[in-house]
Amino acid sequence: MKILFIGTVQFSFDALESILKEGGNVVAVITQDKAGINSDFKEIEPLCEKNKIPCMKTDNINSSKVQSWVKNFAPDLAFCFGWSQLIKMELMSLIPMGIVGFHPALLPKNRGRHPLIWALILDKMEFTGATFFFMDEGADTGDILSQKRVPIFYEDKAIDLYSRVTEQALKQIKEFLPKLQKGTYRRIVQDNSTTNTWRKRTKKDGLIDFRMPSRAIYKLVRALSFPYVGAHVEYKGQEIKIWVAREVSDGYSNIELDIEPGKIIDVKDNGIVIKCYDNAIWIDSSEFASLPLIGEYL
Repeated sequence: MKILFIGTVQFSFDALESILKEGGNVVAVITQDKAGINSDFKEIEPLCEKNKIPCMKTDNINSSKVQSWVKNFAPDLAFCFGWSQLIKMELMSLIPMGIVGFHPALLPKNRGRHPLIWALILDKMEFTGATFFFMDEGADTGDILSQKRVPIFYEDKAIDLYSRVTEQALKQIKEFLPKLQKGTYRRIVQDNSTTNTWRKRTKKDGLIDFRMPSRAIYKLVRALSFPYVGAHVEYKGQEIKIWVAREVSDGYSNIELDIEPGKIIDVKDNGIVIKCYDNAIWIDSSEFASLPLIGEYL
């Protein structure tokens, strides 16, 4: 079984490495140069060079140039992990077994963009998933190949969940790759009556508004932390990245109700404590050139 691999992020690198270790016959790889689209971008070409795999870089996966290049290798199957463009039928038709994609959610729920970020932001989300599926012309709509639940914990930052999902996904690859090679895999049709689609995150979604409850701010900060772009505040006309925050539980339980949201009520341990709608949030790690003072506002 000849495999074409398409990817450009850290998970792509990890998955390709795993497929090669499991004996997958990867005959060609398509990737791209860093273009500012994926904050978790990972250079894959060195792994291809190490394993003597032909590698093509492109910004348009659906171009005629890519199609001609793929025809030279006559792949039976393709894996596409971490690619922002939808693949059109012209390329899909060149790959007899189809293209297997990956979505870090429990399809058919939570299709769409930034699934790990939204999962961490949403207060009632107790778990997400690792889903491999056969691509069609829709977005995350094809038949499911493999799916597992992945828990989310209160303490998780983005990198924690990213790593846990990756770890689970690599186990799944090890399980289903032999089935693909032997033709013993199953395809499960998605139930479109139970689905929803998450939208693309915008810069505005990362702005902390201290009129929000402390828990919502905590979840926003953790969701956008490394390897993502970071949440931010506006201070003296500048955008300041916030990387780590925590809800305050000790020492501030009797905050006066007439303190306005956004007021800095303490500066300690190289961090600041800010009044929120309902309580306070402690910012531990940020990009302030110098910390604001008690009594100032964010």
